[in-house]
Amino acid sequence: MSLRIGWFSTGRDKAARQLLQLVCEGIEKKELDLKIAFVFCNREEGESPESDAFLRLVRSFGLPLVTLSSRRFAPAKWQSDREAWREAYHEAVWEKIKDFPVAFSFLAGYMLVVGSRMCQRHRMLNLHPALPGGPKGTWQEVVWALMVTRAREAGAMIHLVTPELDAGPAVTYCRFPLDIPALKPLWEDWERKLCQIGLERLQREEGESELLFRAIRREEFVREFPLIWLTLNKLARCEIELVDSQVLHQGRPCAGVDLSAEVEALLPRWERMVEEWAF
Repeated sequence: MSLRIGWFSTGRDKAARQLLQLVCEGIEKKELDLKIAFVFCNREEGESPESDAFLRLVRSFGLPLVTLSSRRFAPAKWQSDREAWREAYHEAVWEKIKDFPVAFSFLAGYMLVVGSRMCQRHRMLNLHPALPGGPKGTWQEVVWALMVTRAREAGAMIHLVTPELDAGPAVTYCRFPLDIPALKPLWEDWERKLCQIGLERLQREEGESELLFRAIRREEFVREFPLIWLTLNKLARCEIELVDSQVLHQGRPCAGVDLSAEVEALLPRWERMVEEWAF
């Protein structure tokens, strides 16, 4: 029997659509033994052209679609107490999805922090653009942290969602080096600019266009889809299993499965297409 999963997304960009499309195509081609039981989106029709396109794509695949606008949900509570708002919003989400039996839900570009009670009652997996134990926060915050600390390697992980942000147990991860000859001139340029004008001004004036920043983000980003694909495939085949809050690999407890070699082997399959999503 195919592994039943839920799919959470804000549907805010082309990458969100491409990821869902590729997984659905993998299911249709029987490369992924999965069934997407429902798709949840925290935007509704008319909120954004991008999310409208995402909702149309979901319907085109005939997937059950569940929506609840986070923008329109209890705006006064959002202004006064965001933690309470987060709990109330995800309680309302739970009421909409609780009748869909799934092994877990995958957060694929879901731009909200999940309420703690939702984390406890519904198993969820999330992609985070850092290695286990690495920087937390948005992908932008992660890249800046890697640069400031002169990190020798970076990576991405898929982890169980817990109330503590980006701190749930790792399910899988991949790593790649940053101390390679191709990046040496960019590191040297970064160090020079950092000494001359400082971090705050660099972030303000160059931001995400800074060349080392772009290079690190590219190397991480192109590995995201192979990591997701491999993880879903291994979960569907029960090579990796989730038991309560524990991750089992081939029946044995583990602190995340290193898929670096397999991710590198898959890069040629999607690298050019994935690059077009954001670069």
